[in-house]
Amino acid sequence: MQASKLSSKGQVTIPLKVRERLRAKPGDLIAYEIKNGEVTLRRLDPFDVAFHAAISPTMDEWTTPEDDEAFRDL
Repeated sequence: MQASKLSSKGQVTIPLKVRERLRAKPGDLIAYEIKNGEVTLRRLDPFDVAFHAAISPTMDEWTTPEDDEAFRDL
């Protein structure tokens, strides 16, 4: 098990072994999923289909027929 200390600003350093397993590097986006009191981390690809599907209902400006056509093959 790896551990990190929470800073006064609420920041944590992700240990090297964890970053290596995630293939995470500076500038990457990290997603957090909370289930049953546990947090799962994952590195987001530049365009992550699951992430897009999760947030797209909150983006009303992307609900035109043209947008549906543009994203149909994803």
